[in-house]
Amino acid sequence: MSEQLTLQFDTNAEQSFASFYTGSNTEAVSYLTDISNHQGEQQLFIWGDEGTGKSHLLQACCQAAHRNKMSAFYLDIANKNLINPRVLDGLESFDLVCIDNIQHCAGDKSWELGLFNFYNRQRSNNKHLLIAANCPPKFLKLQLPDLKTRLSWGLTLKLNELSDDDLIAAFTCKAKYLGLDIPEPVGEFLKKNYTRNLSDLWALLPKLEQATLVAKRKLSVPFLKEILLTE
Repeated sequence: MSEQLTLQFDTNAEQSFASFYTGSNTEAVSYLTDISNHQGEQQLFIWGDEGTGKSHLLQACCQAAHRNKMSAFYLDIANKNLINPRVLDGLESFDLVCIDNIQHCAGDKSWELGLFNFYNRQRSNNKHLLIAANCPPKFLKLQLPDLKTRLSWGLTLKLNELSDDDLIAAFTCKAKYLGLDIPEPVGEFLKKNYTRNLSDLWALLPKLEQATLVAKRKLSVPFLKEILLTE
């Protein structure tokens, strides 16, 4: 089982607390910081729309937990490579388990039962559990009522969407973490003329980084326009 767990554990080193722009989610991030340091709630359930940073925060929690000498495991239910819920076997021994996109198990009897049994084992071990979904527990379309009840036992927190200004601030924060400076005029141009989809902005970052390195130029609005024309 240990070999399987190693294969399933997959986090992105860039998805850390340091690269996350909290915006109006300071309270939620504080709870998550605690849970990744042997403190706080035993169970947290976070939810929000796409692009609010749920996956980023779950991976950040796992990385912070490892730095704090905790055993931690990140599991994305949306991962199509997961063949069956047997991947849950043994996870109750981890200090922190982060389960992402739990809404994808709704309607799948084997997954719902597997999660229910895992939850009972994990709860009795008094370990930390962090769950993320696109809606609160009561709105999950689960067929197993007892599972929905258990998911509601812990603290439930909503991640707020970013405003237009926060969106650019988050983009600038992530870029700075990667070593790329985003001047204010560039941020303003993106806010007025580019997508409001955070995923598209994230996808733009490596292109900007590569272009500035190749051209050995600092990022400016004229240079940004050149880069966008090549997309």
